[in-house]
Amino acid sequence: MPVYQLNTDLPLFPPAEEAEADGLLAVGGDLKKGRLLAAYRQGIFPWYEVGQPILWWCPDPRLVLFPEELKISKSLRKVIRKKEFEIRFDSSFVDVIKACAEVRTERGKGTWIIPEMQQAYTELHREGYAHSVETWLNGELVGGLYGISLGQCFFGESMFSTVNDSSKASLVALTEFSKQVGIKIIDCQMTTQHLLSLGAREIDRQLFLRRLNQYLEKPDIKGSWYGRAN
Repeated sequence: MPVYQLNTDLPLFPPAEEAEADGLLAVGGDLKKGRLLAAYRQGIFPWYEVGQPILWWCPDPRLVLFPEELKISKSLRKVIRKKEFEIRFDSSFVDVIKACAEVRTERGKGTWIIPEMQQAYTELHREGYAHSVETWLNGELVGGLYGISLGQCFFGESMFSTVNDSSKASLVALTEFSKQVGIKIIDCQMTTQHLLSLGAREIDRQLFLRRLNQYLEKPDIKGSWYGRAN
């Protein structure tokens, strides 16, 4: 399959099924709100590093987490029961996205969460589409995740932790919230052993896209989620 060059004027994408074997579908375009939302609604997401053009992906298989399938270890259950962590939604989005980028860099890993990505997703947060789930300990942000909510889908982008189990606590909170408000699927994008161990599983791209179309028929859970953590 060819890798498509996107039109810079219109937020249009080729069919997601035409992605390369590694999931690469298209190159170019921009990170404006209209294009990003159009991409996610078609199961496509941007992922690239400094010095690269914007790259758009739709991998096959796709890693997803159904909220009811989250695996919580005995040790994590104990941590949650003790209520050592405080969970907040949307109270510090900018700090979460910066921390996700910084932690990867500090650990010697490359990051796609470069400044223009941070700016684009912060704008989506202001518009009520992007959200953060945060884990706090003694008034300090120690873990969290962020992503985009559309219809009955949450598209997870990244997570970080500076204290054991802190990002897992955020994920538990997200799945509980998802069950309350009707979010049916959490898109994890690329496969990692860490997420597999937490109950995420790979599904065929065609199945993912069918589920996506079904779940996006429902209204967006738009606006701030601040104050909605249990």
